[in-house]
Amino acid sequence: MESGQIINDLKELISIVNDGKEGYQSAADATERPALKAEFLKFTAERAIYEAELKAHLLKHGAVSENDTGGVLGVLHRTWIDIKQALSSKEDVAILSAIITGENAALAKYDEALANEELHQDHLYLLKSQRDGILNALKEVEVLYQALNN
Repeated sequence: MESGQIINDLKELISIVNDGKEGYQSAADATERPALKAEFLKFTAERAIYEAELKAHLLKHGAVSENDTGGVLGVLHRTWIDIKQALSSKEDVAILSAIITGENAALAKYDEALANEELHQDHLYLLKSQRDGILNALKEVEVLYQALNN
């Protein structure tokens, strides 16, 4: 069961990372502000790296992920769908708000996996590092949100 749980957790993380990658790419495509576009593209690239790292660990556990797009993880997936709705209005504040929701969902998924340190021992550092990166992105997005929302 342990191996199955590790594989399942990694696949879920790959899916949420892909959701974030797609969300940031959509946000970059939608904004007219060059500074925001640059930030969103930076985070898109970061998520692509996370995806590759997670897929490498998945392979070490004898599984592969064909998932190159976001997943169907219910609520987690729908948080990034909010971005698409925000994009239709082209309002940067709405886009940033949707990203904040998505990043909080991603943090929750990482926290879930990290709660079982023993199970994820061989890639614990990677998961903690990626979680820190997502938290830092969230903090940056929150600052941008506050700046535009005042």
